[in-house]
Amino acid sequence: MNGMLQVFRNAWVDTQLRKKILYTLMILVLFRLGSCIFVPFLNNSAITNMISGASLLNYLDVMTGGALGQGTLLAMSITPYINASIIIQLLTVAIPPLERLSKEGETGQKKLNKITKFTSLGIAVLQAVAFYFTLRNGTTDDNGIHVAILRYGDVYDRTSDMFSIILSAITIVACFVAGASVIIWLGDRINEHGIGNGISMILFAGIVARLPQTISSFIGIVSADKENLGKNVAFVAVTVIIFIAMIWFVIFMTNAERRIPVQYAKRVVGRKMYGGQSTHIPIKVAMSGVMPIIFAMSIMSLPSTICYFFGIKGDGTSGHDFWEGFVRFFSHTSPAYAVLYFLLILGFNYFYVAITYNPVEIANNLKKNNGAIPGYRPGKPTSDFIYNSLNKITLFGAVFLGVIAIFPIILSWINPNFSQVSLGGTSMLIIVGVALDTVRSLESQIMMRHHPGFLD
Repeated sequence: MNGMLQVFRNAWVDTQLRKKILYTLMILVLFRLGSCIFVPFLNNSAITNMISGASLLNYLDVMTGGALGQGTLLAMSITPYINASIIIQLLTVAIPPLERLSKEGETGQKKLNKITKFTSLGIAVLQAVAFYFTLRNGTTDDNGIHVAILRYGDVYDRTSDMFSIILSAITIVACFVAGASVIIWLGDRINEHGIGNGISMILFAGIVARLPQTISSFIGIVSADKENLGKNVAFVAVTVIIFIAMIWFVIFMTNAERRIPVQYAKRVVGRKMYGGQSTHIPIKVAMSGVMPIIFAMSIMSLPSTICYFFGIKGDGTSGHDFWEGFVRFFSHTSPAYAVLYFLLILGFNYFYVAITYNPVEIANNLKKNNGAIPGYRPGKPTSDFIYNSLNKITLFGAVFLGVIAIFPIILSWINPNFSQVSLGGTSMLIIVGVALDTVRSLESQIMMRHHPGFLD
């Protein structure tokens, strides 16, 4: 922590870095202001009640910093861009033209970024339309009134008013898509003139913005139960200590890596000798970051959200016993949910590492540059060694991610009053990861600006 504060202190002294930090803060302030602009024709209180009952929408609400639950302009936030990035990254492995673009350096990366932005725009349209129909079908009262969508003139929308339906649909979908486009634009501005990765910084700001609300809800829960006030206070204190320890553990595991030694052979070119250096190949323990958790959370939350779309909420009021039990099976309070969630994280972690890390390509690059791992011949023996090492590290990293993800769920079993912390593990990983990446970015820029030049 002291090192992180020292980095920010050194960056603040530098005039150019101080301008970049202030510019980044200004963009984040604009993001939060956009999250407070309400979309026309939406009843915000009805949306908030609906979000609390649908697990996938509740998860998306956390990722959007509460904008989705309030029905604001930036309700889609960075989720379309994240989904598009994941899709393009997966297609890069399967589609040769995209794979060639990924290997063309900066020019290819710019083309991939443009493809990702257009893909995110299409996903934003689909998500906005899906959210609109979810509001219509998921918030209908006994009189057939869609309480989440208002008609022109602040009169509740009825199915007989076709003009109001079309007008509200076009306005709501257009506002959500425009908000998603604004998010991408703000992220690009941070990438060009600010500090750190723009999309990651916006995601970080959205999650941090919910911390005061989470703290106030904790205080409200503790103070409301006066009979067990002492137990609740002690439970919160222990929980805070555990989360602080988990933050330290996440930082440790994020920086942990397995270093495979590499020795380059000496070779003579003309009168000069090249090579003969010893280096290493770093393999991160938590290489996949938070992506496996996002994949697993989306899949585990999807069934209950679809059922909620048809009015099945798992509270026994729909009259469909099978589907009511199905929803309860995929709820956060179910032990089966935690087990499946943990197994999905393990599987997606292996999958993500397999498509982003190619041992055969690394072994071939070492062979081309006269490099070798001591004790292993170039070619297949080297790739097999890297593959086996990667499997061991991936298992350790996958278990780490799984434990961090399900710990808040186990915590909610111990005390059901604190069930809203079930997404705390994901939020913690994102916050810590973005903070560490930002510090590394600042350190590299400080080092670059103070590195002695040729004439010094």
